[in-house]
Amino acid sequence: MFNRVLIANRGEVAVRIIRACWEMGIETVAIYSSKDKESMHVKLADKALCIGPAEAGKSYLEVNRIIEAAKQNNVDAIHPGYGFLSESYEFAEKCLENNIVFIGPSPEVINTMGTNKMLAKEKVKIIGIPIIPGIEGIIKNKEHAKIVAGTLGYPLLIKAANGGGGKGIRKVCRSEDFERNFSLCVEESYKAFGNQEVYIEKYIEKPRHIEVQILVDKYNNVIILGERECSIQRGNQKLIEESPAAILENELREKLFDFSKAIAIECGYCGAGTVEFLIDEQKNIYFMEMNTRLQVEHPVTEFVTNVDIVKEQIRIAYGERLKYREEDLKVRGHSIECRINAEQPEKNFSASSGVVSSLNIPGGNGVRVDTALYVGMKLEPIYDSNIAKLIVYGRDRHEAIRKMKRALCEFIIEGVDTNIEFLLKILNSRKFIMNEYNTATLSEIIYESF
Repeated sequence: MFNRVLIANRGEVAVRIIRACWEMGIETVAIYSSKDKESMHVKLADKALCIGPAEAGKSYLEVNRIIEAAKQNNVDAIHPGYGFLSESYEFAEKCLENNIVFIGPSPEVINTMGTNKMLAKEKVKIIGIPIIPGIEGIIKNKEHAKIVAGTLGYPLLIKAANGGGGKGIRKVCRSEDFERNFSLCVEESYKAFGNQEVYIEKYIEKPRHIEVQILVDKYNNVIILGERECSIQRGNQKLIEESPAAILENELREKLFDFSKAIAIECGYCGAGTVEFLIDEQKNIYFMEMNTRLQVEHPVTEFVTNVDIVKEQIRIAYGERLKYREEDLKVRGHSIECRINAEQPEKNFSASSGVVSSLNIPGGNGVRVDTALYVGMKLEPIYDSNIAKLIVYGRDRHEAIRKMKRALCEFIIEGVDTNIEFLLKILNSRKFIMNEYNTATLSEIIYESF
């Protein structure tokens, strides 16, 4: 097994990876920006190194500095977490060039399936899996794009070709709004991903967003760890996730699993990954994208399968065979995750800041909190607003909902505004309780609430 792993990330995901490494007997090296000097992941790692100033582009995205830090500290492998460099094939290549294991798939697979969404769609289309209708190829000229978009019809989406995490996406309902949204999407894409390429696809009305978790070892053994329902979203950013997806009947579920396996095999995948789909009101399935990394919502899958996905990532990267057989993995019970964000829902969800003056972490049977929070921690809107993930497990969906409500009421964070009360509104809404929601539901709840 690896002796030492560097975590090229921060916050709760860095803490999550450090904990997994501890339990596996692996030393950890953390990196941090000057703003994160007092962060929890810095305190927990065996060694921590300042990698640069607060700006992510000069610290957590500084590839050469991270590689140099890994070499100087005799690191065997680097875990990228999610966000930042987790889907950068250039970073994965740099690791390999310097004889450092990248804990994730190969650079080629990252580029084809994770980095460039158009390449992924082309790959999937070849093997006969339905994709969302759209305009083929990368769009660079907005005047020509507007003309071509008219043939596709409105509403439509303009999306960053190298996007992820819900960024670089613009919905356009009328032709007169196209040029402005095109320019904004190109600008957002460049700021977030350093790339101006975008593509256009049809907007699917009120779909369910379902993702399938896969694990694949270096010996082409593929296992499916069930699926997750991710339709409660704001601004294309997931807010509540659950597993299993109660909307799915067995036949539809098996079709999603078969599609995901076919994609993994076709692209030569290795590691933990997620294949994402949209399902419309007529139960048509459309491939959306693949995330070639650990997902923020992975804990709900861990609860219902009793598989530690981070440890499996590390074992696979080391070259071990999967010790699970798919027929032995049974999804049991129901799990829900809520993302706790430092934001002000009543002020258009603007980011909030402050010093955590009081903190009560909920507990009890079937309750898990992934966070890097502590009393005295200073929160500033520099990085992502997500400050904690609350995950619960119940015998069924009704018990899980009740447990989540109870845990949210116990979760006290003073000194900074959060979205906890808003999450309770969602959980108490009829559409959520009756499992009648879709990707548009949260917008309706927001409209009714404020």
